[in-house]
Amino acid sequence: MILRRWFLIAASVVVAAVATRSACAAEAAGADDDRPHVVFVTGDDEYSSELSMPMLAAILEQRYGIKTTVLYAENDKGERDRHANNIPGLEALRDADLAVFYMRFRQLPQEQLDEIINYGKSGKPIVGLRTSSHAFNYPGPPQDRWNSEFPMTYFGHKWISHYGHGNTTEAYVVESEAKADNPILRGVAPQEWLNSWLYVVNDGDVKLPEDCTVLMVGDATKGTEPGGEKFGNREPMTWTRELPTGDGGKQRVFFTTLGHPRDFLKEGPRRLLVNAILWGLGREDSIPAEGTDVEFVGEYVPPDPH
Repeated sequence: MILRRWFLIAASVVVAAVATRSACAAEAAGADDDRPHVVFVTGDDEYSSELSMPMLAAILEQRYGIKTTVLYAENDKGERDRHANNIPGLEALRDADLAVFYMRFRQLPQEQLDEIINYGKSGKPIVGLRTSSHAFNYPGPPQDRWNSEFPMTYFGHKWISHYGHGNTTEAYVVESEAKADNPILRGVAPQEWLNSWLYVVNDGDVKLPEDCTVLMVGDATKGTEPGGEKFGNREPMTWTRELPTGDGGKQRVFFTTLGHPRDFLKEGPRRLLVNAILWGLGREDSIPAEGTDVEFVGEYVPPDPH
């Protein structure tokens, strides 16, 4: 019994020592980590951003020397909950070099909202996907101003409507001499069928601002298989902006209305996002003519919300 007690005590000391060394090593590595830091903010209840964004983060970590942090919506028990109005860890945005937002209709606590708003005001680059055009859904003042102000300020677009569940999109790269060698489009197919049902972006007098550079457009197609009948208007799907900052610089912003979880089974949408993140970080010269390597790191098995 005495021998057994001694063994347990010794083992505990060894485990504690190893844990302490590991923690110190991790802290030291973090202090010396000069890799660009990309923070993914997920929180949608429809398109499984909690699955697709970690998949992209893994590609960036393994292939492009980028440190990533992925934040998730959590309930009061600390469990991931795609419906929760709580995204812990948003203070990570303070030292982020680029933020990726994929949120939908959140009503975050004020201190969490402040982290996002302060990041936007910092002038650092932003990548937004699909439902981030309606990231917030506050019911009243003072926060309700951000329901429109956040997407309009950075993306130039607030959600209007879409062409309906059960439909899909035929996407096209915009062809022009000025965009012929746009680094974001390198390796992206000139035409591709996507699972995302098309968003309405231009509607009557509501248009994208002139400072948006449209890179891709789309036609709505009927049904959930390629080759469906086209209907509705051709809409912008992907664009960039370079917003002036107070110090005379430019804040790079990329937005796309694609984001169906099954879109990312195809290389094109994955490459589009990885290229856009590298462009946002000012690393467009590192994007090869054939586009980035976006082979999966691990398994990606998305649901189909159609």
